[in-house]
Amino acid sequence: MPPRKKAAVAAATSSGRPTPSNSQTTGSSTARSRKTYKGNGWTVEQTYDSTGKQKDVIVIDDSESPSRIPRKRTRAQAAAASSQLNGHSLNGSVVSVTGSTKKRKADGSEAGSAKKAKPKVSGTATSSHHPTALQPKQVVPAAGQSSSSSTVPPWDDPEGHYIVKPDDVIAGKYKIIRLLGQGTFGKVVEARHLETRRKVAIKVIRAVQKYRDASKIEIRVLEALKRNDPENYNNCIHLVEYFDFRNHPCLVSELYGMSVFDFLKQNSFSPFPERHIQDFAKSLLRSVAFLHKLRLVHTDLKPENILLVSNESRLGGPRVKNAKSRSILRNTDIRLIDFGSATFENEYHSSVVSTRHYRAPEIILGLPWSYPCDMFSIGCILVEFYTGEALFQTHDNLEHLAMMEVVMGKMPARIVERGRHKKPEFFKGHKIDFPNASVSRTSRKFVKSLRSLAEIIPPTTAHNKLFLDLIVRLLDFDPDSRLTVTQALRHPYCSMEIDPPP
Repeated sequence: MPPRKKAAVAAATSSGRPTPSNSQTTGSSTARSRKTYKGNGWTVEQTYDSTGKQKDVIVIDDSESPSRIPRKRTRAQAAAASSQLNGHSLNGSVVSVTGSTKKRKADGSEAGSAKKAKPKVSGTATSSHHPTALQPKQVVPAAGQSSSSSTVPPWDDPEGHYIVKPDDVIAGKYKIIRLLGQGTFGKVVEARHLETRRKVAIKVIRAVQKYRDASKIEIRVLEALKRNDPENYNNCIHLVEYFDFRNHPCLVSELYGMSVFDFLKQNSFSPFPERHIQDFAKSLLRSVAFLHKLRLVHTDLKPENILLVSNESRLGGPRVKNAKSRSILRNTDIRLIDFGSATFENEYHSSVVSTRHYRAPEIILGLPWSYPCDMFSIGCILVEFYTGEALFQTHDNLEHLAMMEVVMGKMPARIVERGRHKKPEFFKGHKIDFPNASVSRTSRKFVKSLRSLAEIIPPTTAHNKLFLDLIVRLLDFDPDSRLTVTQALRHPYCSMEIDPPP
């Protein structure tokens, strides 16, 4: 094995430098001593120049492998990535950190809404035309390593999250107002530009290399969206700018309202009015059509990733004694967010994508996936808007498939045959192996209690007939026969006249 090489890679003043726990002082005959600080794979040599000014030279061990996103990841890594809460929204929306009267089942077994691993893309976040491209400004932990070592700087917690303090200034130009939310990726804060006084949302990525690398992929996608739709006719979140601050990639975007999921929760999970569901459907389909045209699959469509432009609402509902009123939105404009999991069609596809409740059957069965998985997610979202509840509230793959058969009908023989080859553990002969001896009584009872789509959306009105037809075709087991986004936009449901809510 060749000897390890060391190279001086940066020089900086002592301000802002993390303080290692294992520092030592070397002898010197001069009036000022020379100090060396050692960390995991790096060393800081403290010296003084000819003017007496202190200078730190960071020396990194070249034998360390460069941090990068792996092309593939194991199931264990996928499971670790799914430890985040399903209830967060990634850009300007609010994260639900307190319990609610109605909760979703946690999916701790697979990658839910966590960011998936992808091959590192060169030239995505450090393009020369951008003066604030993401460049490391502090000591960077090894890939996958958090800042929970002795090198934790005072502005970070042990997990590498930036410690948010109101009135702190980020990058010398954004003053923090408040924390909006937090997820595995990092935190989102509301801030105000010191000069323009404009309020923005800043996504502050954790100081962990794998999340830094993932942010570069998200920036690449966001720049493509803005470049191809500068006026934002397609209602996707736009990146204002990005920069690196204290080893945290920061993504600045416009500040909008709460997520649609948070509005649902605040409104006691009351269904949206029919007209509002149609407005949401057309806007969401238009956004996804734009993505698909750019050969992008979002892969994580869910109510948490749809932001309201405005939270303003009014009270409405039946004027009957003791009847509970509900909030009715005054503005149904929305923005699609969180492109950290977006995947270009011709690039690496992770084996597990999408948050559990909105995951298409082909993903559960380990089959190839593409644009149709977004369409399945949209179908689940629209049903949730109609009922107020997630359609598939489960955390288990086999139970999930069994639920799909109750709600959507029997799985086609073609999909069964393909699924048996990839996931034989889910099948017994030519049927889904549910219930089997290992299935709990509670699970059997829960699946048996579910209703079919025709029972959930009874086709008793012209609106329901068209809405049900759209949902049935979006929730097709077979991705090849599922509605495309162009077909969905042309569906009669999108053009029918629906009265606004009273």
